[in-house]
Amino acid sequence: MGIEAQFRTMDCFCFALHVALLLLLGTQAVAQTRYSVPEEVEVGTIVGNVAKDLGLDITSLIDRRFRVVSGSKDAIFEVNQNNGVLFVHKHIDREELCQGSGACLMELKILIENPLEIHYVIVEVTDVNDHSPSFPEREQKFEIAEHTLPGRRFQLHTARDPDAGINSIRTYTLTANEHFEVDIRQSDEDKIPFLVLKKSLDREQKDKHTLLVTAVDGGKPPRSGTLNVSIIVLDSNDNRPVFSQEIYQISIKENVPVGTSIFQLNATDPDEGNNGEIEYSLGKTLRRKIYEIFELERLTGEIRVKGIVDYEDSDVYKLDVDASDKAILPLTGECRVIIKIIDVNDNPPEIEVTSLSNTVSEDSKPGTIISLISVTDKDSGVNGKIISSITSDVPFELKPSYKENIYSVVTKGFLDREEVSHYEIIIKATDCGEPPLSTFKTLNIQISDVNDNRPHFEQNPLQFYLVENNVAGASIFSVSATDEDLNDNAAISYHIVREGSQNDIMSFLNVNSDNGHITALKSFDFEVLKTFQFQVVATDSGSPSLSSNVTVNVFILDQNDNAPVILYPVSSNGSAEGVEEIPRNVNAGHLVTKVRAYDADIGYNGWLLFSLQEVTDHSLFGLDRYTGQIRTLRSFTETDEAEHKLLILVKDNGNVSLSATATVIVKLVEPKEAFAASDVKSATKVDEEDNVTFYLMITLGSVSVLFIISIIVLIAMQCSKSTDYTSKYLQETNYDGTLCHSIQYRSGDKRYMLVGPRMSIGSTIVPGSHANTLVLPDRRRGSGEVRHL
Repeated sequence: MGIEAQFRTMDCFCFALHVALLLLLGTQAVAQTRYSVPEEVEVGTIVGNVAKDLGLDITSLIDRRFRVVSGSKDAIFEVNQNNGVLFVHKHIDREELCQGSGACLMELKILIENPLEIHYVIVEVTDVNDHSPSFPEREQKFEIAEHTLPGRRFQLHTARDPDAGINSIRTYTLTANEHFEVDIRQSDEDKIPFLVLKKSLDREQKDKHTLLVTAVDGGKPPRSGTLNVSIIVLDSNDNRPVFSQEIYQISIKENVPVGTSIFQLNATDPDEGNNGEIEYSLGKTLRRKIYEIFELERLTGEIRVKGIVDYEDSDVYKLDVDASDKAILPLTGECRVIIKIIDVNDNPPEIEVTSLSNTVSEDSKPGTIISLISVTDKDSGVNGKIISSITSDVPFELKPSYKENIYSVVTKGFLDREEVSHYEIIIKATDCGEPPLSTFKTLNIQISDVNDNRPHFEQNPLQFYLVENNVAGASIFSVSATDEDLNDNAAISYHIVREGSQNDIMSFLNVNSDNGHITALKSFDFEVLKTFQFQVVATDSGSPSLSSNVTVNVFILDQNDNAPVILYPVSSNGSAEGVEEIPRNVNAGHLVTKVRAYDADIGYNGWLLFSLQEVTDHSLFGLDRYTGQIRTLRSFTETDEAEHKLLILVKDNGNVSLSATATVIVKLVEPKEAFAASDVKSATKVDEEDNVTFYLMITLGSVSVLFIISIIVLIAMQCSKSTDYTSKYLQETNYDGTLCHSIQYRSGDKRYMLVGPRMSIGSTIVPGSHANTLVLPDRRRGSGEVRHL
């Protein structure tokens, strides 16, 4: 009970020390527990309950798992992964596990998951008396001269008992006789038996003695082994070789070259001749390893290295050396050579990964544990002192545990898979020997994705230019967004925002949710709608999903789909015909009339040119191709006809031009008749002019309403946007009576000029301007000037 109380006190003190170290280091809870189990117990025997002895809550063990990760030789001990019960997994043989008489301790690493913890369990395997003492040979022979004096000692074979402690060899006994007795010499942990002559021998009385030596251990009940000793009595060689000292101690470094002489023994014998010549030999009861590593020169007594000397295998070797003379009855002297091995730095550190999470989420917080490692070095002292570090530039660091050379690999910063998706953590362990030795271990860590990036449009807002009269149901353009995440987090779907002032326009638009292709369900008319705006939302498939939107500005481009309309002359039946009467005495340049026309298109499509298709006399009348004014080219003569028919062609400048014709009949009258005719026609003319005025007012009203609607839409767009991507429509008011118009609009850095009647066919488009800027020669300035609109 006293020993158990001491263990309990020691366990409590270790547990308190472990808890304090855990709080200081900030790692997972770690503790140490100690158990004791005798050898030869049956497989399945319970050693202890780790969970209970660690003080874990039994109710919280449902999701936790226990396992032995290292330390158990050939998995002698295992732990129940569900309840933490430690049990014997294989047969225990203490003598195979631990050599020597010291305590046989086994350190186990118990890993507990959810959360990750590591605990240390020390199991002491206690000895039972399951081995009998045994001698290396069943029989030993001695040849003893008859004149040997009493008190002479002869070393017997030393018995070996693998058991330890009280179960090891305690004594030797000898069968009763009158000449010999057994004496035991204690040497370190060994008991060496000697046969001692207590009474002189008389060869003439008896030339051979047979004795039985018994080695007895201290077990209960005790076990024993026997050795048959035969003694041959010889005649006289009465001096044995003697060494200068009984025990020699030397030190050598490990890894000394094979064949190196490490020590010279010297024994002396005062006898002469063969009785004084000495031969050396190693004792016959040494460990087999000694015979493999060292050899003794038979005649000189020189000890040489025969095999590899490794400090990690053994740090000391004990050699029993015999020196025998060459007499007929040789005498032998004994000594012990103790060889201590000096450690050199010949073993690099070893890195063992006890637990590793290969995949780490990019949203892991700093301090997250991804791996547990242990570092060991077989060398001792300074050569076994290890410095560990992470050599690669990664957002991870090593945190030491309460126990030396145990580390946790933890995150030291925030991770971003979009920047770095894979890390190679290179761990370096270097000992403090001279020269130092290093070991490297690489951990490959993959960063898993979380939905932390919104879909991104390369440009916002977007501008698209759509030619009017598009095919209903066809794709008109597409939008595209990108997402830096992976898999579902990067799978993007699109939809149109259906709310707002232009919801009626949105009802005619549809977007493919998979590829962003936008389809118009109707055909747009530039004369009705020149621009509109809507928003497209891109949403990823993450959980929770993220989205972003883009503003789309659509500008309708004009096509030449409207033919010119003749406003004047217009007859009472609606045809483009008119009669003009002029005095015969008018001079050249007299304004006969002006043909007025209108085209609903803009730019070149609405730019009207006038030409004379048919005329009675080309020398009399001229037509201004831009204004539609008909003037006389010369004065009339008496020979000129009194009535002339002019057929005027009005056409626009579209790629495929559209046209209309008007007929003007010019009648020449005498001056008095002209004035009278003027009075007579005045009433009729007033009615016709009223009709023309009515149509003109309708046309001007339509253009004005369209202009006002455009201005209102542009103001609304300007108010709803912070950028300068607006469209400005400006109607040219400086027209010369023909209802053509000039409209320009601006979108970002692109500017369009849709020309009116003052532009000539010679107007050009600036190269490199993507056909967005027209360069017009200004006819009202010098002939060499060019103006940019």
